Amino acid sequence: MPKAQKYKIYLLLVFVMAAWGFNVIATKILVTTFPTLTITSIRVFTAAISVFLILSIFKMVRLPNKKELRYILAAGFFNVVCHHFFLSMGLAKTTASNGGLILGLGPLLSTIVAFLFLKSRVTIPKIVGIILGFSGVAFIVASGNGGLSLRGISNGDLFVFLSIFTQSYSFVLIKKISNTLDPRLMTGYMLLFGSIVLFFISLFAEPGGLKKIPHGSLEVWMIFLASAVIATAIGHMIYNSAIGKVGVTESAIFINLNPFFALVGAVLFLGEKISSPQILGFLFILFGVLFGSGALEEFLHQSRLKKMPAHRGNVKNL
Repeated sequence: MPKAQKYKIYLLLVFVMAAWGFNVIATKILVTTFPTLTITSIRVFTAAISVFLILSIFKMVRLPNKKELRYILAAGFFNVVCHHFFLSMGLAKTTASNGGLILGLGPLLSTIVAFLFLKSRVTIPKIVGIILGFSGVAFIVASGNGGLSLRGISNGDLFVFLSIFTQSYSFVLIKKISNTLDPRLMTGYMLLFGSIVLFFISLFAEPGGLKKIPHGSLEVWMIFLASAVIATAIGHMIYNSAIGKVGVTESAIFINLNPFFALVGAVLFLGEKISSPQILGFLFILFGVLFGSGALEEFLHQSRLKKMPAHRGNVKNL
């Protein structure tokens, strides 16, 4: 692949990470303005419609077969219903900065899930990464009162952790069916299915929630559209496309920027103050993801492979 094209993909990935990081702030605003589950179901449904509109332009929409439908329903339950349910409930009870940092565990949890369910190999660097990552979360969730204390741990932090864990498990299901069903099309079906389930849950959990939806300001509705269309719909499509072009490992490295943008957004838009334990926790998670996800090992391995042919050529010329 030409370097210019690769750099273009990298820039798009940075854009996606910024969108996802700021989306934590957007979700925080939405769930504190509207009934949590009601607005979440509408936001996810809007994202689903956006995905199908985009895919229809490129004539990529088709009906799934029975096997694909089973995976869509299962992955949609974990990736959309559980993930967005726990994330929305969590952000309603914790700070956006905490939520963004804990979401940075995504690649690390994916490694653990892959080991448990796909029997992938676990190396010493990955074990070190897992320890570093969870140590970082411990610093973050135990700093709720400005100092390290178990009293700082909130239900919101736990819910955010569950949201990223359920999403990580769904990646196993997506991987198993990705050979026959395009991940971008699967994303659309999962969002559609998940939004319908979340809507019915909201009817029971938040009676009369729909009546409060029209009361939002124009500014809040602009945030809603940006969250649904840019972050959720377009963001996931760009990321899935990047995986197919530069690989899972190189794409996953950019996820480390997600909590950084969430922290920046929390300071700029919500006026939250970042504590020393949060900064320390961010650094632990950053290095934990680099080691635990296998990204660092793969990068070093690929670097050695690229150097080997040139080295051998030099040996022959001697």
